[in-house]
Amino acid sequence: MIETNIQLGDPVEHRGIVITPLFPRRAPEAAYLTLDEALPLGLRVTEIDTAGSVPELAVANPLVTDVLLYDGEELIGAKQNRILNVTVLVGAKSQTRIPVSCVEQGRWHTQSEAFTAASHTASPEVRSRKAAQLEAEPLARGIAQREVWDAVAATAKRHRVDSPTAAQSDVFRAREHDLGELRAAFPLVTGQSGALLALGTETLCLDWVSRPAAFARLYPKLLDGYLLDALERPSGVAMSPERVEGFVSALAQAMTTRRPSAGRGDDVRLRGNGCRGSGLELEGELLQLSAFVAPGAPAARIARPSQRT
Repeated sequence: MIETNIQLGDPVEHRGIVITPLFPRRAPEAAYLTLDEALPLGLRVTEIDTAGSVPELAVANPLVTDVLLYDGEELIGAKQNRILNVTVLVGAKSQTRIPVSCVEQGRWHTQSEAFTAASHTASPEVRSRKAAQLEAEPLARGIAQREVWDAVAATAKRHRVDSPTAAQSDVFRAREHDLGELRAAFPLVTGQSGALLALGTETLCLDWVSRPAAFARLYPKLLDGYLLDALERPSGVAMSPERVEGFVSALAQAMTTRRPSAGRGDDVRLRGNGCRGSGLELEGELLQLSAFVAPGAPAARIARPSQRT
């Protein structure tokens, strides 16, 4: 899956943060819009009813094009802010319900009828901890909620942010100046369709979509998530290229399982030597992939590139 779809570019390193651009090996076939493109055109994400349900939201897509909602994207408003538990491809002219987790524990009252899109995704730390809880049952409602709340609270504490509603968005808002100082070091590259973050000695996060135009919309949001984690490790030592290549090698050799997704296509799960991944396939085409280091996986457990088969 990795070797046939994704090509690594030249890594960029700044203050110990390493981001490697990813490029598609083949031309995309499936057409879709991102959340940020679709909302102004009429896509609506709302509570499922007036009472609401924390782990589930309703999506109405009146457009003639599918819409890709990305794992970890934050939705702002309604009764409380949420993040996507998994990537969902919402079909054209369709309605569906999507699995989410709350990232604003202290609010449960209506702020707006429909959600808007945040300018960030959840950080790799929050997304990785969520993914670990969802590994066996990725579409199960609510099973990752406690872990997400704990991860958001721990992040706020480390950044010394006191949010009245324990909102993840308040952490990003409080660190906006510091994030802005780092963004320019990691520009989008023409044709880029993904990114691989290496941070410190432990954090590895891969994000990829099939269409470069879609990734261009997603990258600023993903980048802020990456950099929020990076702010906790100022001027750290950059991870070795061998460690990064070993992670990619482990993903390439990972065991893959598939099951019906929450929208169109199949939910894909990867499990390998010290790594975990999830993605979305439509009619055999890989549309999206996210991957992280598995919990408790020391560097030594991830195979070096020379051990590829």
